Amino acid sequence: MISFLQAIWIKSRANNKDAATDFFKTIDIKKEVKSAYLHITAHGVFEAFINSKRVSEDVLMPGWTSYTKRLRYISYDVTDMLKQGENELKVGVGKGWFFHNVDCWGTDALKHDEAALMCTLEVIYSDGSVDEIPTDNSWQTAKSNIIYNNIYNGETVDLRIKDSKKTKAVEISYTRNHLIPFEGVPIREQERLQGVKLIRTPKGETVIDFGQEITGYVEFTAKAPKDTEIIIKHFEVLDKDGNVYTENLRGAKAAYTVISDGKPFTVKPSYTFYGFRYIQVIGLKSVKPENFTAIVVHSEMKRTGYFSCANELLNKFAQNVVWGQKGNFLDVPTDCPQRDERLGWTGDAAMFCRTAAINFDVKAFFDKWLNDLEADQLADGSLPHVCPYINVYWHGANGFNSPVWEDVAVIAPWEMYVAYGDKAILARHYRLMKKWVDYMINEGLRNGGGKMKHPWTDGGYGDWLSLEDLYQEEVCGETDNGLISTAFLAYGIKTLMRVNRILGYEDDRDYEGFLNGTVDFFRSEYMTNGRMKQETQTAAVLAIVFGLTDKPAVTKAQLAENVRKHGRITTGFVGTTYLLYALTEAGADELAVDLLLRTEYPSWLYPVTKGATTVWERWNGIFPDGRFANAGMNSFNHYAYGSVLSWMFRRLAGICPDEDEPGYRKITFSPAPDERIPWVKASVDTVCGEAASYYEKTADGWDFEFTVPAGSKAGAVIFGKKYRLKKGVNKISVKA
Repeated sequence: MISFLQAIWIKSRANNKDAATDFFKTIDIKKEVKSAYLHITAHGVFEAFINSKRVSEDVLMPGWTSYTKRLRYISYDVTDMLKQGENELKVGVGKGWFFHNVDCWGTDALKHDEAALMCTLEVIYSDGSVDEIPTDNSWQTAKSNIIYNNIYNGETVDLRIKDSKKTKAVEISYTRNHLIPFEGVPIREQERLQGVKLIRTPKGETVIDFGQEITGYVEFTAKAPKDTEIIIKHFEVLDKDGNVYTENLRGAKAAYTVISDGKPFTVKPSYTFYGFRYIQVIGLKSVKPENFTAIVVHSEMKRTGYFSCANELLNKFAQNVVWGQKGNFLDVPTDCPQRDERLGWTGDAAMFCRTAAINFDVKAFFDKWLNDLEADQLADGSLPHVCPYINVYWHGANGFNSPVWEDVAVIAPWEMYVAYGDKAILARHYRLMKKWVDYMINEGLRNGGGKMKHPWTDGGYGDWLSLEDLYQEEVCGETDNGLISTAFLAYGIKTLMRVNRILGYEDDRDYEGFLNGTVDFFRSEYMTNGRMKQETQTAAVLAIVFGLTDKPAVTKAQLAENVRKHGRITTGFVGTTYLLYALTEAGADELAVDLLLRTEYPSWLYPVTKGATTVWERWNGIFPDGRFANAGMNSFNHYAYGSVLSWMFRRLAGICPDEDEPGYRKITFSPAPDERIPWVKASVDTVCGEAASYYEKTADGWDFEFTVPAGSKAGAVIFGKKYRLKKGVNKISVKA
């Protein structure tokens, strides 16, 4: 049992404002050490050192949680870092995500963006005795040479500052009730990319291209005269004239400033991150790309899904989706990593979580984030649009709800269960799921005067960024918000009933009756004889994939008709996730591949033809004539539209897990070969082993090779014919 929770919160006597704060403690070790552990957390983000050596590879710890209820502490094994005699423990603390102006994150004793530390060094000696060195007023503090730090704006380090004056730390009364042991996965530096190209723009700007948009920061080596300010500005794209473009960062300055002491230096930021492909270098006379390294930072996640095929543009798109996930899975699933937002938008996560669980092992990542979501849930069951919650983007009785966004409370636990087959996921997040579904039902009953109706019609985000009009700038799309909310209400009720059966719980409400009432309302309000009254792709898609139509053949034909009429995708965040699945259900795989392979604007591959290395937020991020979309909302690293990659795995490659035997314990290999893609190869490292699919076109048909994991059972369906498969590699040849 550690005494960590008996430690005292400490801060600097002086308010260091925008600067980071360093905390110091000298420890004298006089006996042989058997083991030692540093138990630590911070009001801010920290980096810890013992005898000038970094304690851990983790960065930006303790990460971002719903701070009023959940602040993680971490325990590090530091046995090998201690020496006999005097040892110095130094902990630097920057603002981190506490820079958000959230009133409830601060108190009279500690402002919301003020650095504070709480830790205990536990030393266990070979003779069985134990020393515990907690934070208290025997520690010292100093203003860091990182004189400015802010998640959005960046960091400034003054290398001229060597030893700031140390003062005695101040003990403060600040809650420990929200402290929890570390859960989830740490954030770490993952990859290093060298600068690949030096660019002199038409405006004379000095730019380095790393060839890939990433989330992280730049480490660089340089020498400049004393007092020189070197500024590194981070950005995503060059404008159509080849100049630096930063308007889409909105208020984020996204800069790293180094003030030289006149000596050679190698530096990188400590308390922030950036989303960028390019950097502009200001203040250095000689700039060489090889002296600049982009460091990729994201949560620790094992790669599990791999896709490749005969179409190189599709391969690049699949890589872009993976990079987009890496760039936005930094302790929370964010919308974007570059502008003054970088928030845990629930709708993005809801639509992408299935794909996320194919690309990487995200079980622990989502488990942690869903715990934060439950912490932010109100008593009535309503939820925020972003998690962790900040003062903006609220919800509930005095705000507004948005279908799909808050439905992540049901979608994400279910998709994690299907991916990993662990009922404990459903059990842990059952209260979150049930409270949300009950809230939706209650809203539907309230709107219907006691009968089921749509939960909401006003407000919300709708089919966000759909593109019914090729050149529109509107954001919510044409699909009726009431239709979307009703469809997801039906999905939520149906899923909760399924979870109740899996967990052996009794329905404590008439969920079947509510489901039937919801479906009846959907059909009467939004359909006529199997056709959607509203002629949007998303309307038909939701009716098909959620089983809401009473005449499936008619609705499926309507969708196919709509796609052929437009010849392109018109859906937004909501419809895009399910569109190709709906076309598969409609027996229109060829039409699905038409959309997938389209390179003209708008399409999945259009950004690839424009040089994209991640997935764009908007279909029209860059118009064909080179114009940018509205800079107020135009991220070039947004993973939502990458959700189609799950269809590429499950249908194009055909690796489809059975939801009744989750965790890939039962797999149906049911690929959709298309001669325009002569070969497809995909694999998923599942909890049962590697599941893999490969097929190629031959002179007289197709050759298939399916790998069944040791812990799975599987069958195949090829061109409508069923095959039994054994564990291991199975080869099937089909004549044309």
